[in-house]
This record gives sequence, C-alpha cells and structure tokens, in this order.
Amino acid sequence: MRFEVLGPLRVWQGEDELDLGFPQQRALLALLLVQAGRPVPMPEIVDALWTGRPPASAINVVRRYAGTLRRLFEPGLPPRAPGRRLLRRTGGYLLDAVTDEVDLLRFRDLAKQGKRAVATGRPDAAARHFVDALSLWRGPVATGIPASAREHVRFAGVERELVLTTQLAADAALLCGRAGQVLPVVRRAAGVEPLNESLHARLVMTLAACGLQAEALAAYEDVRRDLAAELGTSPGPELSAAHTRVLRQQVRPAREKKPVRSQEPGTCVLPAQLPPDLTVFAGRRTELETLNALVDAAAATATAPAPAALLISGMAGVGKTALAVHWAHQVANRFPDGQLHVELRGFDPAGPAKEPAEALRQMLAVLGVAPRRMPDGVDALAGLYRSLLAGRRILVLLDNAADTEQVRPLLPASPGCLAVVTSRNALPSVIVSGARPLSLAPLSSADARAALALQIGAESLAAEPEAAEEIIARCGRLPLALAIVAARADSRRDFPLATVAAELRDSRGSLDAFSPPTRAADARAAFLCSYRFLSPESARLFRLVSLHPGPDLTAGDAAALADLPARRARIVLGELTDAHLVTEPAPGCYALHDLLRVFAAELTEAHETPAERAAARARLMGSSPRAADPS
Repeated sequence: MRFEVLGPLRVWQGEDELDLGFPQQRALLALLLVQAGRPVPMPEIVDALWTGRPPASAINVVRRYAGTLRRLFEPGLPPRAPGRRLLRRTGGYLLDAVTDEVDLLRFRDLAKQGKRAVATGRPDAAARHFVDALSLWRGPVATGIPASAREHVRFAGVERELVLTTQLAADAALLCGRAGQVLPVVRRAAGVEPLNESLHARLVMTLAACGLQAEALAAYEDVRRDLAAELGTSPGPELSAAHTRVLRQQVRPAREKKPVRSQEPGTCVLPAQLPPDLTVFAGRRTELETLNALVDAAAATATAPAPAALLISGMAGVGKTALAVHWAHQVANRFPDGQLHVELRGFDPAGPAKEPAEALRQMLAVLGVAPRRMPDGVDALAGLYRSLLAGRRILVLLDNAADTEQVRPLLPASPGCLAVVTSRNALPSVIVSGARPLSLAPLSSADARAALALQIGAESLAAEPEAAEEIIARCGRLPLALAIVAARADSRRDFPLATVAAELRDSRGSLDAFSPPTRAADARAAFLCSYRFLSPESARLFRLVSLHPGPDLTAGDAAALADLPARRARIVLGELTDAHLVTEPAPGCYALHDLLRVFAAELTEAHETPAERAAARARLMGSSPRAADPS
C-alpha cells in the first residue's frame, strides 16, 4: 500500500486508488498517518475531528470510522478481527506502516539523512537529500479533510517541518552552488508562510544566487510591504541582511574562486587566548562526553574537505561560556598550533555586537599580521585569516554570537581546526554550514547541588539539606541564578541557608532576589539582553505567555492570548524557541523556564494595561478548555 498526506490525502492498494469515504473519516486517517507507528489517544482524535465540540456519540463514531478504514485496507478481514494495519491500542488507535509506504515517513528519513550530512560537513550531499525529501511535498498537508481538522496542531507541526527543512535545504544549496534546485520549493514554502522573515531571507538569497537579482529585490519589497500591512513591523536583522547582501551584489551565481594567498607567508605565531577556567565548575559530565565524542569524530575525519565546528546554544545564564571554556582547556593540547578567543558581544547590554571585520582584524593581529598588511572588506579579511590557518591545528572559541552573519566569516576552512561557537540563538544556518549542535539545558539536580557545594561549602549543604533543595528549585537549576544566590549566602556565613531560602520564597513572582546591588551578575539584566533583540510581535507574545495558568501551552493557546492567527502564532513561537526564551519539550507543546516566566510576568505588568491582560485571559479561556483549568 501507499499512503500520501503531504498534499491531497490519497491511498493506493497496488495500482488502485481507494475511496476514503466521509471527510471526518478521512481526517481520522490523516491524523493516524502524521503519527504513523505511534498510538493516537482517543481524546486527541475526538478533538481533531470535532474541534472541541464533540457529540455525545463521538467515541462510537470514531470506532465506526476505524472499522470502515480497517476493512477498506484489508478487504477479506473477518468481522471484529483486529487486522494488521489499523490497530486498537489502549485508549486510541495506531496505523502500522513502514517508511516506504508513507510519504511523510520517507520525507523524514531523507531529511534525517540531510541533517547527518550537514553534521558531517557535506553540504552537497545534504542538499541532495533535502531536495529529494521536499520533492514529496505536493501541496497543503492533508488536503481533502475538513478545514477545522486541518487546523489541528499535528498537521500544523508537519507544515512547520516542511518549512524548516526548506530553510535547511536553502542553506545547504547556497553553500554548494545548488540554489537552482531548491528555488521552486523555497517559493512554495514562502507562499505557505508569507510573513516568515527567516524563510523569506533565504528566498531573497536563493533568487540572487540563481542570477535573479531583480526578482530577489522585488521579493524583499513584497514581504516588507506585507509585514508593514499585516503586523505593522519592519524587516528584522536577518531579512535586512539578506537584502543588503543582494544590493551589494555579494550573492552571485556560483563560480570557481581563486584561493587567497597569505600576505605573511613566513608568519608562525602560537596564540594562547583561552580565558581562565572556572575554579567552581561542576557537573556537565554528559555534555562534556558529548563534546569529546564530537571532536573525536572530527579528528577521525581530519582530511575531510570541511572543518569541524561546535555550536553550544541555550538560554541566558545556562552556562554556555563556562562549559565552552572548561572543555576548551581540557582539549587544548589537541591543538598544538594554539587557541584563539573572540568575545563577539552578541548580547552585550553595554554596546552593539562586534562586527565580523573587527573580529577578523583582532584574530589576524594575534596571528602576526601587521595592521598595514590587512586588506579592506570582510571577504578579503576572511580569506587571509583562512589562509593563515591552512595546515595548522588551532582551536577557535567564538563566544556570545548574535547571528549567523556575524559567525560565518569567522569559521575556519582548514581541516584540523575546530571552532566552538556559543550563542543564545539556535543559529540553524551555522549548523547547515557544518557545526555540530549542543543545546544546553539547566543543570541536573545533582549537578546543581555540586555547583552550590563548591561555592558555599559541602558542609553547609549537608547541615541544611531541605533549605539547599529549596534554593536549587527556586533557582530553576540555572547556573547564573545559583551563582547569585551562592554569592549572597557566602557573604553572610552567619546566616542559615533557611534564611536565604525564605528570601527566595518571599520574592516569588519577582526577580529582585536575583538582581544584586553590585549588578555584577543580574538575572533580570541577562534576560533583558535576549528580550531586546525580539521583534515587537515576538516580544508581545513572550510577555503574554506568562498569563497562561498551566506549565505549558499550545500554539492555539498562544494565538488566543495574543489574538493572532494560529499559523502566525506558530511562527512566532518558533522564533522564541530559536531564541531559547521558550522551549518545545514535545511537538506542539511549549513551556517557559520558571525564571523566564517570572521575567515575562514583570514585563507584562509594565507593558500591558489591566484591560489588555484581562482581554488576553478572556480570549484564552474562551478558546481552550484545558487552559481554563489550571489542574
């Protein structure tokens, strides 16, 4: 059998296309297909088929539809026999199919191969896999089922998969000169998400790389007008940067380039720029083992055409720099030609991010290039930098990166070198360039306890274990918050830990306890540096999410809170997820770290009037029975 859901819902048995019956019966099949191989609970089926207003007979109707589909797939099946295709599972149903039978499963398998090729520095192979995957996309997902059912989070999640894979395909194709192969699917994706700035930035770049500069500029103008008309906003940094590159004719049809020769052929400087390692670093054993495994894999393929790069990303205060520096010291001896370090100031409250040209000049100076010998322009500087790294084994630590455009010119192009990038943003385009990603979560409970013990003493923790556990919990296991509280406890050693725990308890609903007078470490300021880079629409949704009474929410909940179309809410939630201000612990399910929720609530109090907050809550209660009941 062949099942298709990436477009019109269709099923073939051999050469014969099957009649799938009533629209709601088709919706049941589509829901089972997008989760093929996994049981779908009955409540989710009922919610998808009747969008929150099921009849009393809903479960019996679903059973009848399932029986009809079962007999359709297996015509000779005896009555009441379970069959082998549509299986009854406790509380739901499961469609049993192999990868080659379902277009969505084939798409995911090919996309996974593309991501593996990206992770191993093979953009040409990645582009081929992504193009093959996206060739299975034939139109709007699950066409032919009721429109209300197509709004369900599962189908929306598949559309987001398609769009994200399109973005990865565009990035890989731009790297290896295959822009023409991905242009049709990038156009299609742009039609699906007409206000997705990240996607439209890739459309602009892809058109220019195909020699269609005028059309690229026209595409930018179209989305700029749409953003102004629909959202009242201007293009963000990524889309503006793509437009600027096209205007400057920095994106051209691929052609062979001549290698850049070093202006300092005899230069051989041994840099040693790593910042000091933390004396109180604790835990992160799993993450350190992951980093070691990645660099071992890179060493095993040191003759590959692409260099190794690691991207450590995560929310503000989660310890990205601490981990990167600690691990870099552990592996420094594997890079005998030295270590470079650049603080990129991507989220520095004191000033703008460091320009790539400034960072390149800084590293070239350390490598022994005199200022008068440095060329003008980022491309020429990057060419000289990479020429000087050729044939050497150097570790490059790029800390606190703002975006892909800032990082890309700084990545080495020589096998044997390793770049370690830290950022609060997910930087998917850097991953497409060959970086292996490591998304950093808050500390485990054991690691948080060990970190606290190093800072205030194991004896203090052992003396008041309950207070210690409460401190860890109220800090959300966030290294920055733990360090702030530990510094306060260490400065008042005569006070019991229970006093510190009580202060945190009393300040619940505020970040005041994590904002010391010295401002040396300030959780609120750290979060604010991430928040100020959001678009107005993303910032507003981030604030309003704090009004949700439960620990997690769906895109529908977010849409109600912000009074947005469901599709737009999903896009904005994706932007917040990439910025690590929101997490997506399960597909279609979003959550905030406890301290980020407090921060968002503070912002909501400051920016939304009581009437606006009340209206948002009313929309939420009216749209989501689950949200109305905090239990």
